[in-house]
Amino acid sequence: MVAEIILMVCVAYLCGSLSSAIIVCRVFSLPDPTTVGSKNPGATNVYRLGGRFPAVLVLVVDILKGTIPVYSSYFMGIEPLWLGFIAIAACLGHIFPLYFGFKGGKAVATAFGAMLPIGLDLAGLLILTWGVVIFFWGYSSLGAIIAVGLAPLFTWFIKPLYTIPVAMLSVLIILRHRANIARLIKGEESKVWNKGKLKQ
Repeated sequence: MVAEIILMVCVAYLCGSLSSAIIVCRVFSLPDPTTVGSKNPGATNVYRLGGRFPAVLVLVVDILKGTIPVYSSYFMGIEPLWLGFIAIAACLGHIFPLYFGFKGGKAVATAFGAMLPIGLDLAGLLILTWGVVIFFWGYSSLGAIIAVGLAPLFTWFIKPLYTIPVAMLSVLIILRHRANIARLIKGEESKVWNKGKLKQ
C-alpha cells in the first residue's frame, strides 16, 4: 500500500501541474494570466481576461485535477488520511506547477475537486457559501476563504471520517490567500466583475 500511496501522490502532483489557465489562454490568444490582471492563473482571472467560456474550461479542468487522483485513490482502498496528502499533492502541483516554472495559482478549484468525492452535499454547501459571499460582497477570494474555512465543519456533519484531510486542505488554501487577505483588509482587492480594474 505504501507504493500505491507514493505513486498516487506523484500522479496527483503531475496532474495538478497542468496549468489549465495558461493553456486555455494560449488557445484563445488571451494574455498570459500569470503576467496580467491579478497574475493568478485561475478561473477568476481568466474570466476577467476572456469572459465566461474560457473561464468555465479552466474551472472544469482545475476541478478534475483534484477529483481524478483522489477518486482513483479512494477506489484503490487508500485510507482517508493519505487521501488528504494526495489531495494536497494535487493542490501543490497547481500552486507550484512542474511544467510552468513552479509559478501557479491558489488551487481553490483543485481543492474543491479533491473534496468532491466526499459527496454532492458537501459540494453544494461549498458552492452555496461561495455564491452567497460573491452575491453580497463580490470578492471571489473572500468567498473561497470562507468556503474552505467552513469545509471542515461541513465535513464533520456529513462524513466525519474525512474531517482531518479536509482541514489539511483548508489550511493550505487559506495560507495561499495571505496576500488576498491583506488586500481585503486594506480594501484593495478586485471584485469578480471589475474587468477594467484588474489588480496588478
